[in-house]
Parts: sequence; C-alpha cells; structure tokens
Amino acid sequence: MRWPDSEEFQTSIYPTLRHKLCALSLQYGAARQLLLPWNWRFILSRANLLAAALREEWDVKSALADLPETPEWSINGTTAENGKRFRFKRESIGDYSLGYATPGNFPLASALAVSAAFPGAFGPLSLNTNKFLWKKRTSWGAPVEAAEVVQLGFKRLHIYDGGVYDNLGLEPFFDQGKCLSKHSNIFILVSDAGAPLTVGFDRNALNPWRLKRVNDIMSEQARALRVRAFMHYLQKDRDNGAYVYIGSPASSSELINGLQPADFPTTLRRVTENEFDLLSGHGYQVGRSALVGLAAI
Repeated sequence: MRWPDSEEFQTSIYPTLRHKLCALSLQYGAARQLLLPWNWRFILSRANLLAAALREEWDVKSALADLPETPEWSINGTTAENGKRFRFKRESIGDYSLGYATPGNFPLASALAVSAAFPGAFGPLSLNTNKFLWKKRTSWGAPVEAAEVVQLGFKRLHIYDGGVYDNLGLEPFFDQGKCLSKHSNIFILVSDAGAPLTVGFDRNALNPWRLKRVNDIMSEQARALRVRAFMHYLQKDRDNGAYVYIGSPASSSELINGLQPADFPTTLRRVTENEFDLLSGHGYQVGRSALVGLAAI
C-alpha cells in the first residue's frame, strides 16, 4: 500500500506482476465466482465477479480508504445513470452531478474491477447507494464544507469502465476547454491504449456489427478531441508532459502473434510470457521515445 521506488519495482513488483498475469486468467477467475450461489445475482453485473476474483485470487483485500495519502489515486468509472465520470478516491467516491460519499470500508478490489471491466466481456459494477451518505455542494466552486446531504434517487448505481467516458484518464488533471493543466507545476504523462480505428467497411445491410462500427467512430472522435487539446497544450511547452500511444508501429520482430501491439485484443485472459514481454517492450520503446530529451524527466 505504498508507491515503490524504481529498484523495488524492477526487482520485486514487475516480476511478480509478470508471473501473475502469465499464470492466472482474471476472466476465468471471475467466471469461477459463479460456482458460489450467492454470486449468481451478479450475472449481469460481472464487474462484481471480477472484484471477487481480485480479492480471492490476487489477495487485494484492502479498503479504498487504506490507500496512502501520496500519491493521490483517482480510479475512474462511468456512471451509467447519468453518463458522468465516477471517481474512486481515498477520501471520497461519486461524481459531480450526483454528489460524493465517504468510502468507509469500500473494497479497493471493487474500484479496480470497475477500471478493468471493459464493456462487452463484463457488465457494470452494481453499487448499493443506501450504504453511503451522499453530499453535494450547493453551487459550482462552493467550498467542500458547504456540501449538503442529498438523496440520489437510485437504489443502485451501475458503474462502467472509466474508458467509456474518458479512455485517457485526463479529466482529473487537464481542462480540455481551456487547454490548461488543472494543477500547477505538474508533469502530465498520458498513456493511450486505445486501438486506432480500422479502415474499411465490409458489413452487409443486415449485419448487426454495423452498430458497433458507428459506436467505434463516435468513440474515436471523442478520443481524438481530447488528444488534440492535449497535444496543443504540449506544443506550448514540451516540458509540461508527454503522450504515449500504443498505436505507434512496432518492428516486424516485435509483432505479437503477427499483430501490431495496438491490435492485440483487449482481454483479461492469461497471457503467455512471450506476449507479456512483447507488449511490455513496446510500452518501454514508445515511452522512451516520448520522454527522451525532456528536461522534466
């Protein structure tokens, strides 16, 4: 429950993560939770099953409130009920439209599951609102102390992956409208793992996957608008941050099962050691090329 230094990460954390991801499938781990009858109620909210797998198979049993004060964690979700960014932080959970609550003993595994439960394979996390006291500030910019108790109007909230709202995770740090950082003297490193939109359209008139193509186009445009604003910000001063993109091409020797890293499917299955090393190596190469020469690093 603390941020490791570089030596500890390289010698302990990284090898442990590599072993875990190459030995266990979180997808099957979530499916195994359905062997327990009391988990059947989550068949349509499978992020709850993923949270259970993280607790039981990855031993993530701490509460959100157990996170250290520094660095400040903001784990993003998307509120299905209103389409806003739902954040999980050490001292609060909620979104600006509904209000915020003190997390108490809310499981860290549940917050992590939201951010890992990509749509399609997993449903949203089901969150019982009656377990929390919700408060909301009376006006924009009002002090936190002015927040008043509110009734959400929902017995349960359904929280999707934060990437549905903002796949870059930029909003806590960057004001897109003003093209400015929300905090002074910080370096913003953006890791964009969004696959590029493929070229072509070979779906016939009755193919239901046409709707997915329309959704992919809308998602691509939303992502592109955020990227353009952030790149404009970096053009003013490159020392303000960096943008790392999985879509940067890899050499032929770095292809993963014949695919570019950006084309590797989004999955929580067990990966092979070769797949892990190639993905990790690609991340290192694009990160290094984005950061070389920056005075802030």
